Amino acid sequence: MRTAYFCIVFALSNVGAMAQNAAAVPKLFTSAGDVSALIAKAKSERKPDQANYLQPLVQFAPYTASLEYRVAGLKANAAVHENEVEMFYVVEGSGTLVIGGKLADKSIDGGESRRVAKGDFFIVPPNTPHMFTVAEGAEGALVLMSIHLPK
Repeated sequence: MRTAYFCIVFALSNVGAMAQNAAAVPKLFTSAGDVSALIAKAKSERKPDQANYLQPLVQFAPYTASLEYRVAGLKANAAVHENEVEMFYVVEGSGTLVIGGKLADKSIDGGESRRVAKGDFFIVPPNTPHMFTVAEGAEGALVLMSIHLPK
């Protein structure tokens, strides 16, 4: 009886550990085909009023590379990341990056505007306001890969 009790307690304690490990399992590879499927998923699942649809590409704690699908005609809020550098690569489309200035009511006062397009790669330093507007055309989307890196 004592052995059976020990086995049950051991098994239950391992179930919790396995669940934690499953949540922390790194995703180390995403193929070009996977990226295309994620873009198609964003197009079909994004809600009409949703300006940005975010999906993970690869994950290895504390790092995550995400696919951001941003649409024309909807304004996403400006962002500031106090303790992170954010790197971006433009996968598809084009738009305008506003960077710097001051955060003001979900937007930016001042700042520098720069056109970004497919193939561009850039970094946003910590504590730097930034936001995107999406150019019309190119199916009305700006698709970005973003990586948040701890400072």
